[in-house]
Amino acid sequence: MQNWDVALEELNRLKEVIDSKNFSSPLSQLQNRTWLMHWSLFVYFNHENGRNAIIELFFQERYLNAIQTNAHHLLRYLAIAVIINKRRRNSLKDLVKVIQQEQYTYKDPITEFLECLFVNYDFEKAQQKLFECGEVIENDFFLGKQAQEGSFVTVPLRDEFLENARLFIFETYCRIHQCIDIRMLAEKLNMDYDDAERWIVNLIRNARLDAMIDSKMGTVIMGTQRSSVYEQIIESTKQLSIRSYMLANGVVAAAAATQGYNL
Repeated sequence: MQNWDVALEELNRLKEVIDSKNFSSPLSQLQNRTWLMHWSLFVYFNHENGRNAIIELFFQERYLNAIQTNAHHLLRYLAIAVIINKRRRNSLKDLVKVIQQEQYTYKDPITEFLECLFVNYDFEKAQQKLFECGEVIENDFFLGKQAQEGSFVTVPLRDEFLENARLFIFETYCRIHQCIDIRMLAEKLNMDYDDAERWIVNLIRNARLDAMIDSKMGTVIMGTQRSSVYEQIIESTKQLSIRSYMLANGVVAAAAATQGYNL
């Protein structure tokens, strides 16, 4: 019937039954949770709030245990939901941790992309995986839903994924570099130079990033209004030394006072 609001309500009701029912064995309950997560894909990738709902369900301890025990391939859909959901960036760290734990059991281009980018900081390999991710999404039953735009056929979720994945690459690269060559960045984003430059300009403007573009040099300069990462580390180290010195003086003074009292 494709009535996704009612379907979501029934899905939540079914979850409550599975979680509250006394099963004959823990294995039976595990199997039912696994089936529920598979069925939920039909709803979550069609419902307007499905991206939030799938993250909430799959990250619940009992359901995450079911994924890691019985359905590692569901990590693909959790990863997609986290990447395209800007409001759930706080889930990224937990996702990467799970992907690392399961890397010897399950891998696909989407999980490998996150591992390359956030664990190994291998931007070249992340770029390769980004291309493979597009193909995976196009050929996935739940992710590759097509839409007609005039005379063109697009895959909206693929386009949204690639946009957010490029943003992840840009943000991560900028954290460890202060001056970035736009041509090199365009290669890492699988974009031509002009498209990459426009994309970066819009990103800086919309996200209000602390950065500027030097069109003559063809570079992006990060942190124009703040000190470099190295200066921040040095300043933090100085503050730590001062606090340590004050703490040591406090301990010495307290010890001297105690000794004088005893005398």
